[in-house]
Amino acid sequence: MNKAIFLDRDGVINEVKTKRVKFVNKPEQFYFLEGVKEAVTLLSDEGYMLFVVTNQGGVGLGYLSHGHLEQIHDFMVGELETAGGKIHEVSCCTHKPHEGCACRKPEPGMILDLAEKYDLDLDSSYMIGDREPDIEAGRKAGCKTILISGSPSPLYGADYVFPSLKEAADFIIE
Repeated sequence: MNKAIFLDRDGVINEVKTKRVKFVNKPEQFYFLEGVKEAVTLLSDEGYMLFVVTNQGGVGLGYLSHGHLEQIHDFMVGELETAGGKIHEVSCCTHKPHEGCACRKPEPGMILDLAEKYDLDLDSSYMIGDREPDIEAGRKAGCKTILISGSPSPLYGADYVFPSLKEAADFIIE
């Protein structure tokens, strides 16, 4: 079985709700957070399979199309690959919030589907996110969880808390 890292997108990989960008609705609004490209490369080099699992309710609400979302993810994956990392798949829940689907975090549907598809060992895998639904989805799926937060206290019951993906990656590979 393979070990994996499941990454939330907004707030873990890229900026969101900053002075520069409120929401990412096109590739030119996608700004990588500091150290993300290096972190993805480190984790890829350590043999982890990396996946992005992201709620993108803006599609269901009509703020962006599936095509625009695909362009954003193609840009993200391409930039990460150019830096030496590899994202094996991007899994998105594009349903409206509160639609009751099994894929929208905090439900573990995206993680469980990827685990089955790629023969992943969830006990030796991590879910990394910046919000409670990310951590809850990881716990429900049976992963170790890492919260990306500037707060030193362990919020939301995450197993670990780090201020950035780079620091989380350094911890994982040690």
